[in-house]
Amino acid sequence: RWQIRYQEVIDFIEKNHRNPSKYRIEEHDMLNWLKANRKAMNAGTLKPERVEPFKQLLGLIEKYKRLNQYV
Repeated sequence: RWQIRYQEVIDFIEKNHRNPSKYRIEEHDMLNWLKANRKAMNAGTLKPERVEPFKQLLGLIEKYKRLNQYV
């Protein structure tokens, strides 16, 4: 299930060229998943095999950070 959600977020970012928005209800699930996994990683409770892919995802998110979503 984690892998499916991970791929969902990556596909969304690559398709829309932006991060999930907190202002769109349909994107809240992805945002909550990211937040929960970021908290788990910072707390050290994220499974070791998930840490590296999640760091790559955070790098992709950083690329689109503060990008105007209405371009």
